[in-house]
Amino acid sequence: MLEPELFALIQNHEADMVEITLARDKTDKFCEAICAFANDLAGRNTAGYLIIGVSDNGAFDQRQITDELLRNLAGLREDGNIQPLPVLSVEKMITSRGEAAIVTVQPAAQPPVRYKGKAYIRIGPRRGVATAHEEQILIDRRISAARTFDAEPCLESTLDDLALPLFLLDYRNQAVAREVIAENQRDVALQLASLRFYDQRRQCPTHAGIILFATDVRNWLSGGFVQFLRIDGTTLADDVLNEEELSGDLLTLLRELDALVSANLVQYPVGLDHLREYNVEAWPSIAVRELLMNAVMHRDYRSTAPLRLTWFHDRIEIQSPGGLYGEVTAENFPKQTSYRNPVIAEAMKVLGYVNRYGRGVLRARDALERNGSPPPDFTFDPGFVLATIWRRS
Repeated sequence: MLEPELFALIQNHEADMVEITLARDKTDKFCEAICAFANDLAGRNTAGYLIIGVSDNGAFDQRQITDELLRNLAGLREDGNIQPLPVLSVEKMITSRGEAAIVTVQPAAQPPVRYKGKAYIRIGPRRGVATAHEEQILIDRRISAARTFDAEPCLESTLDDLALPLFLLDYRNQAVAREVIAENQRDVALQLASLRFYDQRRQCPTHAGIILFATDVRNWLSGGFVQFLRIDGTTLADDVLNEEELSGDLLTLLRELDALVSANLVQYPVGLDHLREYNVEAWPSIAVRELLMNAVMHRDYRSTAPLRLTWFHDRIEIQSPGGLYGEVTAENFPKQTSYRNPVIAEAMKVLGYVNRYGRGVLRARDALERNGSPPPDFTFDPGFVLATIWRRS
C-alpha cells in the first residue's frame, strides 16, 4: 500500500470497509472487525482494512508499531476463535505523519464468519452482530463452486439421517454464543446451514453434517472409520494382540480414539544417576494425539479406505487416506498448511480437539524431542500420508 492510499482510507474511515483505532491491545475489538470485514455484508467483494495507531480525526499517535504487535495481529487468524479461517495480511507502514499497522481482510468465500460464536457485520460505520435476516443474506451468498468436499451436499441424505440432539444440545452450545441461541427463532435446518452442515438449495445435509452428526456415517461415507491394529512385533506378519474398528459421529470417534491411545501408552523409569530416576514415555501422548488429530482433520473423506492406526512394538504408524493437499508439498511440509476439510477443522476446534491451526506436527516434533525420542518420519504418496512415531529407546 502506498502512502496516499493509506491517507485516503483514513479519510474514508466511516465507510463499511475501513475501521481505525488507537487501541493496541483490544483483541476482541480487532477480531470483531476482522469478522465483519470477512462477512462483507455490503457485497462489495473488496478487502476491508483495520488500521491501528490512528485516531478518529485522522491523527497518528506517534508511537512505534512493534514487531510484537504485528505478530499478535497475525496470530488472530490462527487462534481458532474466528471461524472459518479468515484470509488476512498484516503490514507496518511508516509515513510522513507517523506509523500504522494495517490488517487487510479479504471477503470470505463461505460466510457467515463468526468470532466466539457470533457473526459480526458492518453497515457503514456501525459494527454489530448480524440479525437472522442479515445472516441469511450471508448464507445465500456462498460460492458453491468453491466448496470443499466437506461443504458439498450429501445427496439423498435427509435431516432424519442426523442425530439432531447431538447438534442442538452438544455442538451448537459450543459453536454459537448463548445469547444468539436464546434469540434464535430459526428452524434446525437453517441453524445447521449457518454452520455449513446443511445445504438449503439441495435440502440435505452436507458431508460435514454427516461426518459430525449422522446416526450411521458409514452408510454415506464407507471409509469413514478408523482401523486399529496392535501388533506383537515389528511387522504385519507378527501376531495381532488387538484389532478394532472405530466408527460413528466425529465426537464419538474422537472420544474413542482418546481412550484407545491412553490404554496403549507406556511409561517406564530411566536412571538419572545411581540414586535417582525419572519416568519417560515410550511414545509421548502429545505427539501421538497431535498426529492422530492431524490425520483425522486432513484425511480424504471421499476415499473408501479407512484411517489406519497400527501399533507395533517399536513404532506407531498413522496412515491417512489422501495425499498432500493444495499448496502443501514434501518440501514445504509442515510449514505450509492447506485445509482439505475446513468445516471439519472448524468443528474439531469447537470440540476442543485442536488448539491452534497449523501447529499439530510442530507440537508433535517438540514433544518427541523433549521426551528424548527420535523425530517422526513422514511418507508422502499420492494416495496417502504416513506418519511414523518411533519408540523411545
